[in-house]
Amino acid sequence: MNFPSELKYTSDHEWIRVEGGEAYVGITEFAQRELGDIVYIDINTVGDEVAEGQVFGTVEAVKTVSELFMPVSGTVLEVNSELDASPELVNTDPYGKGWMVKIAIADISSIGTLLSSEDYAAQVGA
Repeated sequence: MNFPSELKYTSDHEWIRVEGGEAYVGITEFAQRELGDIVYIDINTVGDEVAEGQVFGTVEAVKTVSELFMPVSGTVLEVNSELDASPELVNTDPYGKGWMVKIAIADISSIGTLLSSEDYAAQVGA
């Protein structure tokens, strides 16, 4: 399994890639494998301030629906519009084209509380 070292992770299986004061958020390869084939993504929080740990959307797989949790507090700037037509991008490229939302981070220092790739891999037994 792949856990890119440039990302930070949550125990809820989200990843975050920081670029200045903004960041991209998605689900990990581990989460994607556990869910199975993803068929629909519902995120209607654009423009909303979402606190760390709060739900910012849901992802629907063939066998279940799972909530998406915000790794750090921030404002949702954009939803990945490519996922409307191709939710399977999360299955094939969870760390690239399969990102879920772009956010403006409320407090950049909160990134320091997230898991490293090594810590996350240990948590999921990889």
